[in-house]
Amino acid sequence: MNFLTLFLIGLVIYPLTIRSQSATEIVRIADQKMRGNTSQADMVIRIIRPSWSREIELRVWMAHRDYVLILIQSPARDKGMAFLKRGKEIWNWIPVLERTIKLPPSMMSQSWMGTDFTNDDLVKESSAVEDYVHRFIGDTIIDTRPCHKIEFIPKPEAAVVWGKLLVCIDKKDLIELYTGFYDEDGKLVNRMIASDIKTMDGRLIPTRFYMYPVEKKDQGTEMIPFRLRIRCDPVGDGQLPSVTFSIKIDLISSSLAAWTKTD
Repeated sequence: MNFLTLFLIGLVIYPLTIRSQSATEIVRIADQKMRGNTSQADMVIRIIRPSWSREIELRVWMAHRDYVLILIQSPARDKGMAFLKRGKEIWNWIPVLERTIKLPPSMMSQSWMGTDFTNDDLVKESSAVEDYVHRFIGDTIIDTRPCHKIEFIPKPEAAVVWGKLLVCIDKKDLIELYTGFYDEDGKLVNRMIASDIKTMDGRLIPTRFYMYPVEKKDQGTEMIPFRLRIRCDPVGDGQLPSVTFSIKIDLISSSLAAWTKTD
């Protein structure tokens, strides 16, 4: 068998091999690429409205999706406020009131800090991998990148915010580039566009996420990570110690700061 024949066979087999991955496997790889087992990110969230805009700077820690801590760094009036996910529990620490509030599941669909992201989008009570059934529904091209179009349908027992998701994942680098958020009636509510793909902490990822409601195209919210550290250590080796995640979020902040110091 000559080289030309082998080359032509490779052209046929290679795409079939890639497509042989299930939609769920592709979603899992894309999700892991962004999060790792543990991660820390510093980011700016910019809220854009027709007559005003404002910025929120925050630091986020995540450990195996069971634990998420969001600590507000600025503006000054919100500094020190924190949101904690511990298993299925979501807590909000308000330093001005010196009070901790447990958020009920009914609040997961509400706006996070006045942005176009929901509480669930930021704190991630639901799992894109575990709480949905995934299936290929076609292909598309986004910014010259061929992408899988994958439909996410909630599992019957899953407590999720959205009735359906439509996600476009780059075929080559398995990067999520687009997400459409649909209500229970199948109506498109929000769109999120991921762009400005760069290498951060050795990974090729989007560095700008823009969320906007489809019926209010003159407003939106962009999220821009400017520092990222991702770890992929096996469970029990290098992960965030769960003992530090207590309801006293102000104490968590100081203990995690020592673990994640980047200065």
